[in-house]
Amino acid sequence: MRNLLPLISSHPGGRSALTCRYRCGDACFQEVPNTSDNEYAGDIIARAVSRRSMMRAAAVVTVAAAAGTAALTGPGTPQAEAAALAGHGHKPNPPHKPAPSGARGLRFSPVAPNRDDKVTVSDGHSQNVVIRWGEPILRGAPAFNPEKQSAKAQAGQFGYNNDFLSLLPLRGERGRQVLVANHEYTNENLMFRGYDPANPTREQVEIAWAAHGLSVVVVQEESRTGKLGAVSRHPLNRRLTATSEFRLTGPAAGSPLLRTSADRTGRKVLGTLNNCAGGTTPWGTTLHGEENFNQYFANASTAEHKRYGIGTGATERKWERFDRRFDLAKEPNEANRFGWVVELDPYDPDSTPRKRTALGRFKHEAAEPRLTSDGRPVVYMGDDERFDYLYKFVSSKRMKKGNSRAAREHNLTLLDEGTLYVAKLTGDSPAAEIDGTGKLPSDGEFDGSGVWIPLATGTTSHVPGMTAEEVYVYTRLAGDKVGATKMDRPEDVEPSPRTGRVYVALTNNTDRGKEGKAPADEANPRNANKHGQILELAENWDDPAGDGFAWRLFLVAGDPNDPSTYFAGFPKDRVSPISCPDNVAFDSHGNLWISTDGNQLGSHDGLFGVATHGDRRGELKQFLTVPTGAETCGPVIQDRRVLVAVQHPGEVDGASVEKPASIWPDGPGKIVRPSVVAVWRKDGRDIGV
Repeated sequence: MRNLLPLISSHPGGRSALTCRYRCGDACFQEVPNTSDNEYAGDIIARAVSRRSMMRAAAVVTVAAAAGTAALTGPGTPQAEAAALAGHGHKPNPPHKPAPSGARGLRFSPVAPNRDDKVTVSDGHSQNVVIRWGEPILRGAPAFNPEKQSAKAQAGQFGYNNDFLSLLPLRGERGRQVLVANHEYTNENLMFRGYDPANPTREQVEIAWAAHGLSVVVVQEESRTGKLGAVSRHPLNRRLTATSEFRLTGPAAGSPLLRTSADRTGRKVLGTLNNCAGGTTPWGTTLHGEENFNQYFANASTAEHKRYGIGTGATERKWERFDRRFDLAKEPNEANRFGWVVELDPYDPDSTPRKRTALGRFKHEAAEPRLTSDGRPVVYMGDDERFDYLYKFVSSKRMKKGNSRAAREHNLTLLDEGTLYVAKLTGDSPAAEIDGTGKLPSDGEFDGSGVWIPLATGTTSHVPGMTAEEVYVYTRLAGDKVGATKMDRPEDVEPSPRTGRVYVALTNNTDRGKEGKAPADEANPRNANKHGQILELAENWDDPAGDGFAWRLFLVAGDPNDPSTYFAGFPKDRVSPISCPDNVAFDSHGNLWISTDGNQLGSHDGLFGVATHGDRRGELKQFLTVPTGAETCGPVIQDRRVLVAVQHPGEVDGASVEKPASIWPDGPGKIVRPSVVAVWRKDGRDIGV
């Protein structure tokens, strides 16, 4: 047996201290915002709801749905998968004749763990940089010059630290698509020569404002390869920054809690901040989650500010020196205008993006919708904080099909009316069997049932002691009051387009089980959880609008030689090691692709594919790794192309413009630049088949 892989950092999640400072304001070294005493085992629900009946209910409808579309039988079919979800514990996969080189869609040679300062891709694949930080995308924007940056130039150039990516079709323009990218945060140490973090200049701050936000840029495919390149100055190209205008919409819009001296209506906001992951809607818009917004605001003073992790002193970037709205002593409601899901129409460059208050306010990692059988969107969301919660929103309106003006206008109201829920999970094993080591309980798996607890519908609050407006603006406090389950940093949450099951990336939580902190429970079974896990959720009767679900842990990450790890029953000597799952996406074969953030296993972060169905369910293979200091974001998985956002390359303790820790992507003597990378097969065929 191989030895356990070495840890590469004692810093929480394997990140550098530099990353923690600039990305999330050293959240892991601050007091955990959630100090509520919620139940962890869900005893009340366990008494009221039969876990086995819930599991059977989810299974029956999954089988029925599969039977309505295809007559499939045998191992790996939807029927067999449904039976497994309703079954009696993890068992080894049945004997089978292995496919030539893996599950369909994953037939590539896995990349070995490495610490190379480059994007390393699977053998037989090629890559190119699609677009870099600073490349001009708007008319009049100059070419990037790191020694002559300006806020005006940056507002017309691709932003910094690309995260979520979406590729949308562009009718009438052959070989072209619309790329939408989030720009989560800035690291001024790596942007400006001679940067003094104690005394930033106004010019540096204004450049950073312009480097945040969103980019829309049309990309062109090279006909004989999978290479993509940006089409500069296309009419659809757009930049949205920390000073662009956004609208607050939905039931909390106009609330006194959202009003400031600059906006007495509570409906107009300047900017979007710390956009992490997101989602793409069936009606052709993109969703963008405002995550670690707390770090931009100084001088917090209220209990609500504290629950959202906002500090009482100065901020890292010192923006409050240059704009009073970042000083909560002067504008106490300004922070309430961030932490929302933003909806953008990338096909209308003149539209005003909207912050959807009906989806609640917290550290949104992502927002990925699916449709109910009658066409209503349901959006799943995670709050990326230690011991915070999993949510969903169910719209009360049905989507209209087509691209008519009337349909588009109607669909742009879908996320303003509906019900917001928070999840409470209970395990089905005795609490004594969950000992914090990750040892499986006697029934052979970590699994159980759960309920969606309603928080608010329109102007009606379902939380005693809170108004509907308070529920939407202080959603974390609403979750505390109803006893939601404290999770290990729920990040990206994605429903499978093939099965409808929902996959929740729980990145890590090194505070789990510490004195005074929540102990391990069946959904979060390891104390001092360094590596994270992925939870699989099946809605009762396959109804995403329902109020109950079954769940189990699909993957428990870490070194496969660690007894606490688990890969859906697939042999652990045939999987790649994985640590800290973050963003996820699906391919057309139903495989889940996982990007990592903070790998603690001696390798750089990377992108992995894992089979979610069939007799190779749990087979996990690494497709690529990213350069020194970087995080893997995005990703977009197409049949013949994979896109990833290489975020914060070179973000290593002690690094600066003068002393770079990476030379990616342009080589020695060039400034390190976050970029988007495309990967394709050299022979032009579909990836993994």
